[in-house]
Amino acid sequence: MSQIDLQWFSAEDEGKTEEPSEYKLRKARDEEGRVPKSQELNSTLIYLFDILLLALLASWMLRSFENCMYYFYSNIFTIELTNYEAAYIFARYFIRMVIPFGILGMVIGVVANLVQNKGFLFAPKLIMPKFDKLVPHFGQYLKRTLFSLEGGFNIVKSLLKVIVIAFTNYLIIRGDMKRLLALTKTGSLELALGHVGRMAVKMLIISAVFLLAIGIVDYLVQKRQFMENMKMTKQEVKEEFKEQEGDPEVKSRLDSAQREMLARNMPKAVREADVLITNPTHFAVALEWKRHIDDAPKVTAKGTDLTALNMRRIAGEAGVPVVEDKPLARGLYTETEIGDIIPEAYIKAIATVYAHIGYINKQK
Repeated sequence: MSQIDLQWFSAEDEGKTEEPSEYKLRKARDEEGRVPKSQELNSTLIYLFDILLLALLASWMLRSFENCMYYFYSNIFTIELTNYEAAYIFARYFIRMVIPFGILGMVIGVVANLVQNKGFLFAPKLIMPKFDKLVPHFGQYLKRTLFSLEGGFNIVKSLLKVIVIAFTNYLIIRGDMKRLLALTKTGSLELALGHVGRMAVKMLIISAVFLLAIGIVDYLVQKRQFMENMKMTKQEVKEEFKEQEGDPEVKSRLDSAQREMLARNMPKAVREADVLITNPTHFAVALEWKRHIDDAPKVTAKGTDLTALNMRRIAGEAGVPVVEDKPLARGLYTETEIGDIIPEAYIKAIATVYAHIGYINKQK
């Protein structure tokens, strides 16, 4: 008796606990063409709209078919047609009838793909030949099609479609059977065919609506499965962060965003600071000490050159003490970032500054 590996039933990506980053999702889409997409939904939308178009154009199509038949039967003894000519005339009628369905199907297919892909998607990697696919991997195939969430869902979906559509059509036919039999007794072929046509359209539309619901569920399942497959391990998150941090373009964007944020917050930080330490013109560092939160003063803003001059101006307008200390201003600017507690090496110098500020406040 053959044995089935229990690993087939286990989670495929153990250890992938982190949600996929925007960078990974964007890279998968733009470079590999991987997006959550349901072919079921695409085909169902095409089917539904073509059925609606069929219901709309049924009378016109019937007249076109009648004209085609009338042409052949009325000229069967008066015009000698070769097989080529007869085929050409029939094809002309046939193409004229089916071309609206082809155009509508193409339009709906393109729109459905654009919506699911969130825009146009061109990934050359998708059309590159993969020679490893030439060797069948039956284990992986069985695992994916039978022993996985996706495989189980596809089996249930197929069975559900067959059962529901068959049962629905049975109810429609049974409900109209008496009327259909009554029409056959009248001897009116046209009325009988018309009724059969309406029954067929009703069955097709109901089937299409049901399949559309299945397609929407299929898309949600595909999206969930895609996001699960795209999950990352903690190590992958760290490596991606390092990769992005070293990317000059990403680093430039981060620096630009940081500068914009600092520019917006700098005036407020200076006005709320306890003291502004300057160089006096080349460096400026604002300190604030919330004694109930921090053990020492914290750097809340810093700048050089024009930014430093602007900080001095704001501090003067807000009544914030300005202390000129070249070594201290340069050291704090070089060795700290905004939000950092001052280094231990500068505690004594900062204590002197705060003592000086306290003395000045008492004299006021």
